[in-house]
Amino acid sequence: MERYSRTFNSCEINSSFYRPHQKKTWERWASSVPAEFRFSVKAPRTITHEAKLNCNSGVLSAFLQQVAFLHDKLGPVLIQLPPSLEFDSPRASRFLSMLRENYSGDVVCEPRHHSWFDRVDDLLKDYQIARVAADPACVPAAGLPGGLASLAYFRLHGSPRRYYSAYSVDFLTRLSAQLVNLATRARVWCIFDNTASGSAIQNALGLNTKLEQSSDLTSSPI
Repeated sequence: MERYSRTFNSCEINSSFYRPHQKKTWERWASSVPAEFRFSVKAPRTITHEAKLNCNSGVLSAFLQQVAFLHDKLGPVLIQLPPSLEFDSPRASRFLSMLRENYSGDVVCEPRHHSWFDRVDDLLKDYQIARVAADPACVPAAGLPGGLASLAYFRLHGSPRRYYSAYSVDFLTRLSAQLVNLATRARVWCIFDNTASGSAIQNALGLNTKLEQSSDLTSSPI
């Protein structure tokens, strides 16, 4: 982590999706990175995939208590939904209301069923939550940030082969320009999730090189 944080200024913790971590683990991560470094944290599958957002407040509170051990190194909480989970307004509203009753920090949501994309943005704005821009996108709108306008969060899983495919230089050039433009009005995150064949690090390094060529982007955790 110390070596990683000398090159990049953010990291998405995915292991929290599968299992809880001890306080000392969260605090070790937080203490091993520079002051400006931030972690985003993926919500547990017990909340998103098993309970399908119909969890009780105790399960949610336990997770939020854990991530609080990152202290000022905590960035957004990521709520990634299963591809099969259709949009249900009462269910989504109940969960988001419970979430905001327990947590006031940054939250990003990655819905992956097409039924979310013509109705969810206004709901997310009501709860001050950003919608992830994902690639591959299940519908065109899924590839663009939505919801809360002051936060943009990109999750790039690799395309056409999810988790494996590397992104081209042309793609990174277009992405860089998009991020620079967004950073004039939003806090911007970009996470490469095409890790299965090692493409994520190379793509992230390539994107960093392009961003460094722009003097317009100075503080967003990309």
